[in-house]
This record gives sequence, C-alpha cells and structure tokens, in this order.
Amino acid sequence: MRRIVIIILAVVLLGGGGYWAYRMFCPECADTGPLVLYGNVDIRQVNLAFKDSERIQNVLVEEGDVVEQGQELARLQTQRLEAQIKAVQAGADAQKYVVIQLENGSRPEEIQQALAEERQALAEQNLTKRTFDRQSRLLKSGANAQQDLDDARAQYDVARAKYQVAVQNRILMEKGARWEEIASAKASLNKLEADLDVLNVQLAESKLYAPTKAVVRSRNLEPGDMASPQSPVFTLGVMDPKWVRAYVPEDKLGLLKPGMRGYATADSWPDRRFEGWVGFISSTAEFTPRSVETPELRTSLVYEVRLNVHDLENVLRLGMPVTVHFEPQADSAAQPADGN
Repeated sequence: MRRIVIIILAVVLLGGGGYWAYRMFCPECADTGPLVLYGNVDIRQVNLAFKDSERIQNVLVEEGDVVEQGQELARLQTQRLEAQIKAVQAGADAQKYVVIQLENGSRPEEIQQALAEERQALAEQNLTKRTFDRQSRLLKSGANAQQDLDDARAQYDVARAKYQVAVQNRILMEKGARWEEIASAKASLNKLEADLDVLNVQLAESKLYAPTKAVVRSRNLEPGDMASPQSPVFTLGVMDPKWVRAYVPEDKLGLLKPGMRGYATADSWPDRRFEGWVGFISSTAEFTPRSVETPELRTSLVYEVRLNVHDLENVLRLGMPVTVHFEPQADSAAQPADGN
C-alpha cells in the first residue's frame, strides 16, 4: 500500500511540474479560452440646436420618444424672415427686367423719336445761322446795333450745341447699352439672388430635424423660449450602434484587434447576446476605473476598448454594467469603420 501511495504522489508531482513548465515556457499557450472583459454601456449623444436666434413656435416630440432620421422635431417663428424673403424677391424681379431692358436695347420707336429730335435741332440751328448772317450784314451797313449781332450769335451757338446733343443721343439709342452697364446690372441681380438663397436657407433651417434614429433623452426648451446656437433644444441618444466601454489588462492586449467580433451580456438578460465588434482600442494605458469591477478587484494598468453593439430594441441603458466576451482564436470579420 505504501508503495502505491508513493507512486501516486510521484505522478501528481510530475504532472504539476509539467503544467508549471508548460505555463512558464509557453505563456502564449496558456490563455486559449474566451477573453472576458467588464465594462459599462455608453450612449452617444447629439445636442441639437438651431443655427439662428428666434423664438420657438412648436416642439413636436417629448422626452423618451423614438425619432426616425429626418423627422421634424421643432420649428421657429418665421414671420419676419418670410417678409424679408418677399422684399428681396421683389427687388430681384425688378432687377431681372432691368437686365432684359439693357440687353434688348432701344425700341425702334425710341430710335425714331431720337431722329426726329435731331432733325428739329438741325432746323433750329439753320434758322439761327441765317439770323446771325443777316445781323452781320446789317451791322456792316449800320442798320442795327452790335447788341443785336451778339444776341443772334448766342442763339446760334445754343442751337448748334443742341443739335450736337441730339446727334449723340440718336447714336446712343442705335448702339444700345454698354457691356459694362449690362454686366453691372447682372451683378446686382446675382447679389439679390444670392441674398434670396441665404434667406431661403435660413427658412429651411427654421425647422429642426433628427440626424439619425435616436431617443429623446432631454427636451431643454419649450415654445416661446428664445432659441440660439448655444442653447440645444434636444439631447438625443443614438440607438444603434451603442458603445460598451471595457478595459483589457496589458497582458491580454495582444488578443484584441480592431474589427474583432464579440458580444456583450447584461445581468437583466443573461441569456441574450448583443453582437458587436471592436471599434476602438486605446493607445494609452490607464489605471482601472472605479466603475469597472473585475474578479481580481485590484488596481492595474489597462487599456480602454470600445465594443460597438447592435441594440435595435433599445434595451441597454446608459451606465448599465455588462460583460464582454471575445473568442481570440476565432477568425473575426472586421466591420466597416464608423469613426468611433
């Protein structure tokens, strides 16, 4: 019997020594089971605010409501903005006709009128020229005074100037507007249209829309409040995907890689798996946060890991403790990067 006991003890010692040597000289072979981490649910939040300052007219959702992408959430008062749009629109319409008028040039009737005025001015010039010539002859014969000749000369000079003005006016009518005038009128029209576009953008931004499917976590302003870019109207929690912040010890860091598949479980649903993938691995070590309870219950250097999980039914709550499971030896397919 004593001999049998000695043999059993020898086998146990040899087995224990072999296991110790296995762990000592092949540490990478020791951790072949699932990697388990502990963390908390973190919901990405979006603070929605209007771009302009104005009083809120309507708030269309309540706290706790699930909103879809593109759903209208709130709107501002727009009476003053709509009046500005009408005024700028009227100015732009008027400027359009100015541009059309310059591009079309003078009407045939206007050119005929300019020709008639030119002929009238020429007739007046010829009449005053004959009067001046007659007064010149009379002065030489002594039949009139120098003053009469001076008056006739002045009338002739005025009539000649009027004729030159009529000629130039007829030429301008025939040529139409200068290209610089047309370009200036078009530039003024472009400015008015640009101002109108800005006002229309402001009108569109007077309504607040959900950027993604989310749940309304807080409703911060009410109808009648003055909205501003610095005052969010809502705080939305993004429903899918959600983050699970976990922390991996330094000696287990090499078992993880971005895109690795994993899943999370919560105490409230022990048999339910929330599938996900590794979206972020910190490059900086830190001490174990107080909110993370590990089986060892000791302080050590760890690295933050974010597991993006799908929660289409929105059952995971902010700060909820969860357990994260990985299969390090499994071939994990990478998920598309979402920048988180």
